[in-house]
Amino acid sequence: MARILLIEDSPTDTAVLTRLLQRHGHEVVASGSAEDGIEVCRRMLPDVVLMDVVLPGMNGFQATRALSRDNLTRDIPVLIVSTKGMDTDRAWGLRQGAKDYIVKPPSEEALIARIDQLLETGA
Repeated sequence: MARILLIEDSPTDTAVLTRLLQRHGHEVVASGSAEDGIEVCRRMLPDVVLMDVVLPGMNGFQATRALSRDNLTRDIPVLIVSTKGMDTDRAWGLRQGAKDYIVKPPSEEALIARIDQLLETGA
């Protein structure tokens, strides 16, 4: 079981992803904005962060960059889960410090496999 921080502003996506992750034994804490998500991440130090890109205020790319540059959170793997599916979006997300980038809606198998891999290796 992992502690996963979900930074997602869509109540529907939050509910679907939370249920999916809980079915696999994970503890999920959700945050609806990047700014709040960064604060929560610094407090709870989760095992993995799932990050949306399109968020109110600061976007997920900016939040990923902030987490990856913060001494307290830089070793926490960030997995971007976004509707933005262009290769340039993926490349930009990885340049900001994300460990991987999955396009919504992810298959349950692919998402869980990637989380498991991040938990085992951190990358």
